[in-house]
Amino acid sequence: QVQVVQSGGGLVQAGGSLRLSCAASGSIFSPNVMGWYRQAPGKQRELVATITSAGTPNYVDSVKARFTISMNNANNTVYLQMNSLKPEDTAVYYCHAAIRTSVFRPTKDYWGQGTQVTVSS
Repeated sequence: QVQVVQSGGGLVQAGGSLRLSCAASGSIFSPNVMGWYRQAPGKQRELVATITSAGTPNYVDSVKARFTISMNNANNTVYLQMNSLKPEDTAVYYCHAAIRTSVFRPTKDYWGQGTQVTVSS
C-alpha cells in the first residue's frame, strides 16, 4: 500500500507566497515522477509542475519563474514553493506520484487528498 499525504496551502494575498508539501509512504520501490496538478472551479485538472527522481523539473508556462518544485528522495517528499502568487493560481492542488512498489510491478499513479490554495486580489 502507498499513501500520499499533502500539507500546506491556504489563503494569501496576491504577490504572496505559499509552500506545499507531499509525502509518499508505504511499500515504495522507486518513485519515478512526483508532481503537482491543480483544478480551478469549472476547469479541468491541469499539470503545474513535475520532477523526476533524477531531479529534472518541468513546469507549465504560467508558473515558470514563480514556482519551484523540489524533491527529497530520502523520504519521497516533494515540495512546491509558490511565489508571486496571482488570483488565477486559485485552485485545489493535488499531489501526484508515479511509483513502483516492486521491481516486478509496473508504475502506478497515486494522488494526494487535495488542498485549497486561494489567492485574493
